[in-house]
Amino acid sequence: MDCHWVDRCQAYHAVERQHGVTHLTAHPDFQPREPRIHVQVIDLAEAQVGVEWDVRACSSFRVDRGRWLRLRPGESPPR
Repeated sequence: MDCHWVDRCQAYHAVERQHGVTHLTAHPDFQPREPRIHVQVIDLAEAQVGVEWDVRACSSFRVDRGRWLRLRPGESPPR
């Protein structure tokens, strides 16, 4: 979320798709180097199972504090 590339990143775009949220951009054009996506299986009520996806690291990361918040003013950041 604090990455300069978040709105253009193909890895972040894939995670947005898995979460079923609105994309920051429809056509990301930045291919990150060595992204690490953490996938967690979660037990839910009534014997349901959920999956949580998060981009955890990437060698292309370039810090830009508050980037996501500036792109989505007034919205709560994803958890």
